[in-house]
Amino acid sequence: MTETETRAGFVALIGEPNAGKSTLLNRMVGAKVSIVTHKVQTTRARIRGIAIEGQSQIVFVDTPGIFRPRRRLDRSMVAAAWGGASDADIILLLIEAHRGLTDGGKAIIESLKALDSRTPVALIINKIDRVKAEVLLALSQKLNETYPFAQTFMISAEKGYGCDDLATWLAAEVPAGPWLYPEDQIADLPMRMIAAEITREKLTLRLHEEIPYQLTVETEAWEEKKDGSARVDQIVYVARPGHKGIVLGKGGETIKAVGQAARAELEEFMGRRIHLFLQVKVRENWLDEAERYNEMGLDFRDGDG
Repeated sequence: MTETETRAGFVALIGEPNAGKSTLLNRMVGAKVSIVTHKVQTTRARIRGIAIEGQSQIVFVDTPGIFRPRRRLDRSMVAAAWGGASDADIILLLIEAHRGLTDGGKAIIESLKALDSRTPVALIINKIDRVKAEVLLALSQKLNETYPFAQTFMISAEKGYGCDDLATWLAAEVPAGPWLYPEDQIADLPMRMIAAEITREKLTLRLHEEIPYQLTVETEAWEEKKDGSARVDQIVYVARPGHKGIVLGKGGETIKAVGQAARAELEEFMGRRIHLFLQVKVRENWLDEAERYNEMGLDFRDGDG
């Protein structure tokens, strides 16, 4: 495979929280590399997933949802989102079909106008199975009147509708040049961080509305065993003493169930045996510790108000 035959580039996924960015990333890559839950703002770091389409390597950057930030963590997440967009070769703006053009969507479009105008932006109207065709067409027309989108795609990331056409277009649009990653690599995150994200997803799903934004997970140690398995030690940091009991559950049943679910997914993802050990620790100020942000792939300084 020669350089002249190949293409490669970065594609940033931006939009409001829960617009379907992580679901689209996982659909395009064909594997689960980004945390997907029904809670908003679950993607904290810029997670890169890598897809191959013909002779093109498409590196997707799944950014945190763009929203009105209130805390340091929120501000760092929004800064990461715009950082991912400004560094990309192509930007995909995801809008939920059934929500239409919200105030948040309008604000994102206004911010897009301030970015480098040479970066093409495609409009992705997602969750099209939730609305009628005439509503979709009217929404597409309205959105295209607000910004000069390079292309418009109507898709269902969850069901896969329209995703093949999007992949074909992206493959032709990314810059000509050598591939950026090995052919068999699907993400540029270290396994330690992917493992932490998997555990955090299981906690988020299990705890629902209780404390997900007040906790983080770090992979403290990763030990390769002679039999091909690995021992993985993780710490769940919570912000308050009362949260520790919620995460542990009665008789430790919650953390045990989370550990079992995370281990099963890790084993499936890696194709080998994993011994996962979880601890829960209280760090009341973890939301203001630079080290915690570094572990999440965020810049602590971006949270300065």
